[in-house]
Amino acid sequence: MKSNVGGIDRIIRIAAGLILIGLAATNTVGWWGWLGVIPLATGLLRWCPPYALLGFNTCSMKDKNIS
Repeated sequence: MKSNVGGIDRIIRIAAGLILIGLAATNTVGWWGWLGVIPLATGLLRWCPPYALLGFNTCSMKDKNIS
């Protein structure tokens, strides 16, 4: 599994995931806030299944071989 999420994309995914999970945990938003687990996981794993299917890659050349 080659990395396809890198740099700013990764930071935004992790931040958005944490914010959504925090809002869901405090009952500020509904159950859908728990969907923040998805961007959090893709940011931490540095791999996004839709990116792989569509051929997108936001990694720099040196980051592509990180597992």
